[in-house]
Amino acid sequence: MPTISKEAIDEALKQWTGRITANIPAGDKLAVVGLISHGDVLAQRLITLLKESGVEALYGALDISLYRDDFDMLSHKPALRASYLPFSTDGMRIILVDDVIDTGRTVRAALNALFEYGRPARVELYTLVDRGGRELPIHPDVAAFTTPIDANVKVHLQEIDGTDDICY
Repeated sequence: MPTISKEAIDEALKQWTGRITANIPAGDKLAVVGLISHGDVLAQRLITLLKESGVEALYGALDISLYRDDFDMLSHKPALRASYLPFSTDGMRIILVDDVIDTGRTVRAALNALFEYGRPARVELYTLVDRGGRELPIHPDVAAFTTPIDANVKVHLQEIDGTDDICY
C-alpha cells in the first residue's frame, strides 16, 4: 500500500503557505476554514504557518453533516459536531481546507454551510488529496497529492490519529 510521509505533508503545507502569502492584496481579509474532522486540523496548522510568515488570518471550522445531500439515505446518522466560525465571511477571502476531495459533494455542502455566515469575496479550495471521481463541477484550486480514483485513501493526522501519513 503506497504511503505519503509526514515530511511530504509538512512540505505541502509550506507550499500552501507560500502560495497564499504570495497572493495577498493589501487590505485583504483572510480566513482559513477547515472541514471537520481532518480539514480543521490542517487549517489550524496552516494558520500557524501563516502567522510565522507574518500573515494574520482568522480560523474557522465547519461541520457539514446537516448540509449533506445524502443525510436521509445514510444507514447511520453522522455524529454532529459544532461548527466554529465566530465571524462574518462577508467580503473575506476564504481558504477552504479539506483532507480529500472525491465526488465534490462534501465541498458543495461546505459552500452551502459557509454562505450561512455571509457572502465571501472569494473562496479557494485547498485539499491534501485529490482522488478524482467528480460528480459535480467542483475542483480544488490546490491539491497536494493525487491518487487513483479507486484508491481507498486514509489520511492520518497526529492530533486525531497519533501519526501523520496518507495511505492509499
